[in-house]
Amino acid sequence: MANNLLTISQITREAVPLFINTNAFIKNLNRQYDSEFGKNGEKIGSQLRIRLPNDYIVTTGPALSVQDTSEQQTVLTMATQQHVDVSFTTADMLLSLDDFSDNILLPMMNNLAGKVASTIMNANAEAICNIAANLDANNNIITPNDGTYLDAQATLSLNSAPMVGHKIINDPRQEARVVKSLAGLLNPQSAISDQYYEGTMYKALGATWFNDQTVIKHTAGSFTAGTVNGAGQSGPNLVTNAITGTLNVGDIITIAGVNAVNRVTKDTTGELRQFVITANAANGATGLAVYPSIIPAIGGNAVQYQTVDVSPANGAVISLFTNPNVVYRKSFRFAPEAITMATGDLPMPANKVTARHRYDNVSLRYIKDYIIGTDQEASRLDVLYGSLTVRPEWACIVPDKI
Repeated sequence: MANNLLTISQITREAVPLFINTNAFIKNLNRQYDSEFGKNGEKIGSQLRIRLPNDYIVTTGPALSVQDTSEQQTVLTMATQQHVDVSFTTADMLLSLDDFSDNILLPMMNNLAGKVASTIMNANAEAICNIAANLDANNNIITPNDGTYLDAQATLSLNSAPMVGHKIINDPRQEARVVKSLAGLLNPQSAISDQYYEGTMYKALGATWFNDQTVIKHTAGSFTAGTVNGAGQSGPNLVTNAITGTLNVGDIITIAGVNAVNRVTKDTTGELRQFVITANAANGATGLAVYPSIIPAIGGNAVQYQTVDVSPANGAVISLFTNPNVVYRKSFRFAPEAITMATGDLPMPANKVTARHRYDNVSLRYIKDYIIGTDQEASRLDVLYGSLTVRPEWACIVPDKI
């Protein structure tokens, strides 16, 4: 019996799960759907305000010490529209849904998801403010080992990240090296068999592992020297004496004498706070934009949202975590809540054959139109989305050499 003609609704319902499941990075992001976006008479614009967790100080003793609730928020802009466009013949539409999915939809969704994932990766991976690296005696990055990934886990814990559901996104070449070195590490026999037959890690060292070709290759700046200009500084901008060399967005620096604090207890970790550069700095620059903001204790007393034990001293030495000019794979361990992707419903044009479907907080629109000049039916699948590194401290770079 001949197959029934596929409907646009069938195709759209099939497309969205394929979009999510054809890319490991998207599949493991925190995905949100905004039902208010684009409603007639209720348009909220392209910016979504995301409330961050409140922070408080614990007081010792019976005396009441009331503190204000100082809420913080960040903004996610949902304004990126990407799509894939094809044309179908009537014969194509007579295929079974399974055949249509394999031959047409899967390649479409694979490419669309890959482009979306690459866009999100490039927009967000450089915002991560922690790094745990396996270094040789000359500070060169070498392939990470089990201790490196566990150091990344400890870093997330000290930054109060959720300790369940961790994901590790590796560059495929990095994962190939790591699987070889960790294949038999305290894993049940079934997991070792999966690694042997498929060459992929699944669950190990407290996280679920994936590899994704969208992992970026980061090039560090040429920075070799820099010092702080003026004591008592706080906030996201650091005044410096003229630096030697450049710093690139995504570079990780430390400041001598400025230690991180446990984000819950506010006690010093005894380790230098790592900061990520959020704006390129040229050779000779006298200011750096960093995350997290420098928020020290005041008078030795803990404060809300504290990030460091003390402000930098005048003349404190600034150091680049890696060697200058090094290029490395920026794989990372993260709690899914660190990076958010949000999608909204695109408008449905009048007098066209359209369908829209939502699945797992992703909204996809499908439009089909007849082209009289070529006797074809053209179709396009669109997604409107935005992404944001909501909590950069809930991710930790685990780099590998190129």
